[in-house]
Amino acid sequence: MNKFLVLIFISAAMICTSCTKKEEKKKSKNLRIALTSEVSTLDPVNSYDNVSGSIIYNIYEQLYEYHYLNRPYELKPLLAEGMPVVENQGKRYVIKLKKNIKYHDHPAFKGKVRTVKAEDFITQIKRLAYAPLNSTGWWTIDGIILGVNDFKKTVGSDFSKFKTTGIKGISAPNDSTLIIDLVQPSPQFIYKLAMSFISPIPQEVIEFEKNDLNIHTIGTGPYALSKMDPNKEISLIKYPDYHESFYPSEGDRFANNRGLLKDSSEKIPFIDSITFKIVKDNKTRYDLFLKNELDFIVLPQEFYTQVFDDVGNLKENIKSTDIRLQTMPTLTYWWLAFNMRDPLLGKNLNLRAAIAHAIDMNKYIELFTNNTGQKANSILPPGILGYDPSATLPYDHNLEIAKDYLAKAGYPNGKNLPEIIYDTRAESKISDDQAEFFKSQLAQVGIKVKIVKNNFKQFLEKSRTGHLQFFHDGWTLDYPDAENIFQLLVSTNYPPGPNASFYTNKKFNDMYDRLSKLPESEEKRKLIVEMEKEVNHDIPWVMMYYSRNFILYHDCVKNYRPSDLIWSYPKYLRIR
Repeated sequence: MNKFLVLIFISAAMICTSCTKKEEKKKSKNLRIALTSEVSTLDPVNSYDNVSGSIIYNIYEQLYEYHYLNRPYELKPLLAEGMPVVENQGKRYVIKLKKNIKYHDHPAFKGKVRTVKAEDFITQIKRLAYAPLNSTGWWTIDGIILGVNDFKKTVGSDFSKFKTTGIKGISAPNDSTLIIDLVQPSPQFIYKLAMSFISPIPQEVIEFEKNDLNIHTIGTGPYALSKMDPNKEISLIKYPDYHESFYPSEGDRFANNRGLLKDSSEKIPFIDSITFKIVKDNKTRYDLFLKNELDFIVLPQEFYTQVFDDVGNLKENIKSTDIRLQTMPTLTYWWLAFNMRDPLLGKNLNLRAAIAHAIDMNKYIELFTNNTGQKANSILPPGILGYDPSATLPYDHNLEIAKDYLAKAGYPNGKNLPEIIYDTRAESKISDDQAEFFKSQLAQVGIKVKIVKNNFKQFLEKSRTGHLQFFHDGWTLDYPDAENIFQLLVSTNYPPGPNASFYTNKKFNDMYDRLSKLPESEEKRKLIVEMEKEVNHDIPWVMMYYSRNFILYHDCVKNYRPSDLIWSYPKYLRIR
């Protein structure tokens, strides 16, 4: 057989294989998603990363969720019967629950059906405050719910006290009514009721599991856990007794233009199962996607030239394989962070300023985002009240200024300066390359950097225990409000809370207390501007860029609309 015929035969075989996989895919109704690292936990009390959240929000449900097809984002009831009745000048939330919401099966129920009760939310809020769990969600209620800090202090690590001690500000007069009293008004509190931290957990389950839900789940969501290998694969299966829930019957202009309302008012979920594969390597994920073994991929930067033509459109050979593209402005952005408790970096503002001026962020954006990232000009992202598109940061790339600050710091040309320790946040080539980039940039002014490599789980553990000095950090907004960003910098949120920089500033803290009580207003906007000035003066962060994602998906997946806030999106998808 000549070489030409061999090539035709091989190409035909590949096309047939691809067609066969597509047909098998349509019949199976199984969604296949890649996770970029191992799963740290499946306990909603400690899930605070995109990897674990991708799974948890499909198993667990909360009182409220974001409307799938409307932007700007708006909350709607999920386990709640309606929006809360807010009383006592904004300090009391009265929430009615939907009735007969069934939990997934669990041995603790001894074969009986268990439905959600208001008391289950109280149990989970107590878990957020329970010291042995070291919850990353403690910040959502710390000093906010009346009596929760007293509960934390009284109970300590005593599980018997945990079970018998109540929280003054939470009550359940009956199984379908939850009442929450706040210390002071907090307009942002309702957003926290849509976060996985406050998912209902039955008391009998935590007793059965000895309060360890890292690999054991008990949700009410559209999918239940069927297989768990945190380092390889996690599988979910459609819950047959899922409560009545329907695809949205309305959406914004984008939803209408994209034909995302064809399944209006149809009962969800449509898909039978979800398989999450842990695939750390970018090339492996991309290859699996091209082989139709994954349904989505956030396109890694190194493959842009293979996918896009010179003007940024999908190449014809990609479009012809029924691959589609969605470009998503994200609520994720990035910075370099200093540990402000560190005796070297945290105590020397001039040294931090030297580092801030030494790194060429334009070059970084070119190398690591293919110029798709938008250079940050603020510690706030676009679209948030208080963000000013004309704002500027108090630093920019300038080696001469960096050297001047380094001399003011007491280390002219880096003389006698100890090595700065930079921790990577993942096991990947791009993470290693980023570390080498920062190292080479700082070397230009005489700053030596030691790179310490971590997987994502190790990075999170170091972050939560304060064992980082200099690191690449970022944030995906939990809710669309500046308070959600500033809480990363308030000193009451030291780890295990989200203030991984251990930043402290009394004036900032006092302004944060004021901010947390204000609805959107001109007063709030002006306060946000003042708070940002304080942070910029102290430089706990060196801002980098705002993200945009290019997401490829196979055309057989319908109703897809990516979002940083809606991780339960699989329940809305169809495979056709």
